[in-house]
Amino acid sequence: ESRSFKLSYYNEYKSYLSAMRIQEFQITLPLTVEEYQVGQLYAVAEASKAETGGGDGVEVIKNEPLVGHEQFGDCQYTKKIYHLEHKVPRWVRAFAPAGSLHLYEEAWNAYPYCKTVLTNPGYMKDKFTLSITTWHKPGRGSIENVHGLPAEKLAQRKVVKIDIANDEVRPADYKPEFDPTKYSHERGPLSDKWQEQCEPVMTCYKLVECEFIWRFLQTRVEDYIMIAERRLFTNFHRQVFCTHYQWKDMTMADIRALEDATAEELKDQRTNRGLQGTTDNK
Repeated sequence: ESRSFKLSYYNEYKSYLSAMRIQEFQITLPLTVEEYQVGQLYAVAEASKAETGGGDGVEVIKNEPLVGHEQFGDCQYTKKIYHLEHKVPRWVRAFAPAGSLHLYEEAWNAYPYCKTVLTNPGYMKDKFTLSITTWHKPGRGSIENVHGLPAEKLAQRKVVKIDIANDEVRPADYKPEFDPTKYSHERGPLSDKWQEQCEPVMTCYKLVECEFIWRFLQTRVEDYIMIAERRLFTNFHRQVFCTHYQWKDMTMADIRALEDATAEELKDQRTNRGLQGTTDNK
């Protein structure tokens, strides 16, 4: 009987550890889906430069088109390494050995559908996966199950709506040039009820699935990751909208040229520039 109880407890504990955290972040924007394709990639390039320096930041390994991919069809494939030694809280650095805070990202951009997967093959191996699946759709975020989740995953999913104008941002993150309520160019500033009134309008539906299998740390780390993702999505999309006047006339050819130039800049910045960008020293 004692052995049976222990086996039952072990199976229940193993099931708990393997339970994946699922949140769907819905970010509505006063843009068209076509505009966002350019604006997102422009802001990724600019944000990467702002976050890279002092050994930390973004390293671009590949950025190339794929034709006829078996899962995603024709898409743009990117592979990056995120160096995060100074960008995570002290309590994470306390248990992570030197050299382990590197996330490898693979992304398949088959716009308006995108899939991004982050792993830590050097340390966590198959015990950590962060997957972000995104649909970009016209409208105000009213599609109930855009990702076609089965009932089991729908029961686990938590929906988080992000308001780029009115959600609180950390004082350390606040930049007046990226404040939609102060944006003085076309389509700004955004008011309290902008989501009900704006045209054009679209929504990013970002399904974030996180699995971090580590006894005693799983809940804390997964909670931290989801908070960090909300922070990232809020700040990033404030920047996308507030730089609209900078990228609105760019073509996709302009964007690919910018990405190539940015990859070279990042190599130099990570080695020769001081630490900059988002940090979390809690």
